[in-house]
Amino acid sequence: MSATMKHWSDEAWEAALPTFEKILSHPFVGTLAAGTLPAERFRFYIRQDALYLDGYARRLAHVAARLPRKEQTEAFLHFALDGIAVERALHAQFLAGERPTPGEMSPTCLLYTSVLEAQATAPVEVEAAAVLPCFVVYQRVGEAILARARAAENPDRADTPAAKDPGAAENRPGPGHNGSTAAGANPNSGEQRPIPLPENPYRAWIETYADPDFAASSELATRICDELAAAAGAETRSRMTELFVRCTRMEWLFWDSAWNLENWKI
Repeated sequence: MSATMKHWSDEAWEAALPTFEKILSHPFVGTLAAGTLPAERFRFYIRQDALYLDGYARRLAHVAARLPRKEQTEAFLHFALDGIAVERALHAQFLAGERPTPGEMSPTCLLYTSVLEAQATAPVEVEAAAVLPCFVVYQRVGEAILARARAAENPDRADTPAAKDPGAAENRPGPGHNGSTAAGANPNSGEQRPIPLPENPYRAWIETYADPDFAASSELATRICDELAAAAGAETRSRMTELFVRCTRMEWLFWDSAWNLENWKI
């Protein structure tokens, strides 16, 4: 690959960036960062996430079985086992071990899981690209929230780019290289001043997705997708980008669903 040629992940993130900016400015994410997210909304989110992860773990294992290289297969099996175990530990903490039932699945959760399941017969490159936003978006959101929380702990840093703009911490190549407008004061838009991290009731969630180990998994998954894209044709690369963007939109819908306590209208 020439020095001037972009990785697939750079192109995909550029296409998904407008959606990521809307994610960072969503009231669910803003109030979670501020520590003021109503418990009812967070509980709704965690219950739906537990249902989503049941299917997501299977998708990761399915991708693993289809990957062409042994080390790629090992990586995705690791994601399916260890990564999901970490997230389920969060669910055990916030749900006190209570397990949601499949009948509770919201329209958005069902839609997202169905989009992923539909890629089972697509080229493995496309299926891998579809599961990638769950890594990359959560990593970038976690890091952005953590930067804001640290700024709240240290007022002297309140004027730094990361404090003013959570996306400023994402200003690097690859997924998440840009950011969005930071939180401010409107509770209806989620724009609130964050409290110090030790006081945030959602500290465990924030620290899980801002953890360097999670970032390492996200970067490895991205690198594998880049390897797949490099060996694929233009049509497959285009489909990979299409699914990456679509599933990034699904991430926005998932948080919006929790913010609105979405239910079935019929």
